[in-house]
Amino acid sequence: MENERYLTFALGKGRLAKQTLETFEKIGITCEEMKDPKTRKLIFVNEELKLRFFLAKGPDVPTYVEYGAADIGIVGADTIMEEGRNIYEVLDLGFGKCRMCVCGPKESKELLEHQQLIRVATKYPKIAKQYFYNQKHQTVEIIKLNGSIELAPIVGLSEVIVDIVETGSTLRENGLEVLEEVCPLSARMVVNQVSMKMEYDRITKLIADLKGALDILE
Repeated sequence: MENERYLTFALGKGRLAKQTLETFEKIGITCEEMKDPKTRKLIFVNEELKLRFFLAKGPDVPTYVEYGAADIGIVGADTIMEEGRNIYEVLDLGFGKCRMCVCGPKESKELLEHQQLIRVATKYPKIAKQYFYNQKHQTVEIIKLNGSIELAPIVGLSEVIVDIVETGSTLRENGLEVLEEVCPLSARMVVNQVSMKMEYDRITKLIADLKGALDILE
């Protein structure tokens, strides 16, 4: 253990990190200093297991993993799809479940069915393009937004939006609904390609342990 290098994890900030740590605890991986709400530390270490953790914004996690700043990342499937990084996706962790959907006012359903040229507002232009161009074979104009996507069809910027839906309550409150489902989403584990070769035994054991814990939870 003396000469063993640290395995470094990049965790998506917020609820995802909390759920990840709860899952890790079930297989004996803990990091007590991460639980301190007052801490200003950026890197958290479990010396005994030779593990390091840091928190990052979701879209940055695949970047840290691709470039080897982190060996392993935990992030939503939407981020993996949108970022398109050269990393291995090795495990569906099963939490953080939601859906990527095409949403809009009820009357927009007809525009989708007749494959009309429409404007689509989204935070996820790559996912939207893949869905409309490659799956539906519908030509659309994609508008990239960063804020409240639901606003776009209400003010006439777009006919529909592509966004993550959990409960759908925000849509309903604003007179919108799910018109089509693009794909289901959940938290995924991703691994750096070089790390997978160098630390194959440790990483595959971690994956096996997590799979066991997830099966028990089901």
